[in-house]
Amino acid sequence: MIIEFSIKNFGSIKDKQTLSFEATKSDDLEDYYVIHGPNNLRLLKMAMIYGANASGKTTILMALEFLRDLVLEPEDKKTELLDFKPFLFDPNTPNENSELSIDFLQNSIRYSYQVTFTEKAIITEELYYFNPNKARVYSRTTDLDKQFSNISFGSKIKKDKTFDKVLEANTLWNNTVLGGFLKTNLENHELTEAQTWFQVYLRPLILTNTSLGGFITRNIDHGGIEKKHVVEILKKADFHISDIIISKSEESIPDGLIEFLEKTDKIKEVKQEIENLRTRGKVTAMDVSLEHYVEGAKYRLPLELESQGTRRYYGFAGLLALLIKNSVVFPIDELESSLHPDLYLHFILSFLINVKSSQLLFTTHNRELLNRRDVFRNDVIWFANKGESCATELYSLADFNSSVIRDTSNVYNAYKTGKLGGIPNLGDYYIDLDNEE
Repeated sequence: MIIEFSIKNFGSIKDKQTLSFEATKSDDLEDYYVIHGPNNLRLLKMAMIYGANASGKTTILMALEFLRDLVLEPEDKKTELLDFKPFLFDPNTPNENSELSIDFLQNSIRYSYQVTFTEKAIITEELYYFNPNKARVYSRTTDLDKQFSNISFGSKIKKDKTFDKVLEANTLWNNTVLGGFLKTNLENHELTEAQTWFQVYLRPLILTNTSLGGFITRNIDHGGIEKKHVVEILKKADFHISDIIISKSEESIPDGLIEFLEKTDKIKEVKQEIENLRTRGKVTAMDVSLEHYVEGAKYRLPLELESQGTRRYYGFAGLLALLIKNSVVFPIDELESSLHPDLYLHFILSFLINVKSSQLLFTTHNRELLNRRDVFRNDVIWFANKGESCATELYSLADFNSSVIRDTSNVYNAYKTGKLGGIPNLGDYYIDLDNEE
């Protein structure tokens, strides 16, 4: 589980901003929101971020995705640049280091990971664990002149004599140590645990244009999700869907498909798929139809003919099944996209009531939810606000004192009127296109 995540000099974020999943002392809706960890740690299942367009909401999610890629998608050549930009609205920050850090739980052990970097190289990197006291797993510095990584391990870490040299040789100056570890056959419990957390628990970012349908269908077909669970979730969402029918056929590889896959940003994730395609010379096509039960009769409708909202919720139903049956976190941009407000609320409540050890991190513009003090805790609501310097400021509703927000306050009205920040500062409606000045 994520404990906290910090970002500095990344995209629209200039100064260090921290998003925390640690619950406040409030016991409000404790049974639905709070997961109890080791050493009296109380972690929230959910964090939702409000903010105007271009306020930096999505940047926070993209920074988390970037950190995941640093660990799981190491560059193959030391000449390749890291795919990010520092804060550009300042004369100094483009030449300063950027920094990401995350504290997380893996198998009830707390880990703390931090990395500083530029577009060219990883500058420093540290991994600590708490078992029970804080101890260093490793620290890394980069010799920028020699473009070489120096790695040192804590005294409690078990490894053989050649471990350091092999790992250093596989850790390019633009790779993380965890990314370099992926390239080796070395064994180390702590590195494997940290790497597994990024691979298994932290899932890829879901954007509004992410094709969830294909992802969910493949998981159903491969047994990662039980079809009956997705159907049950869809039924409860009033879609009158009684079954999901998946049919497969072997077809010739479309012209340009392999070339397209080779050029995608996630090329390392699809390398095996590309090799399989080349070996087989065919591609497996999957057609999905949803069976609707209407007035005693069953009708099939291809998924591509369903409404945008139905297709979106088909994907979300699969996500919910994964969240309930596994321990994962999904970052989602604009969760409410294509969903009716009641369905949006239904998804959140279904998540809170049924999930045991998963988390959701999402951005939203749905202000109406702020009217529901019976549904949310103050510490799960976050705001991204664009300051005078155009830099993102991140803060929680729980940060406001009682002079601004009381237990009986109408948070929706406070947010709508600008008392909490995170809304656009709009001008008047008149636009003079003929003004020559």
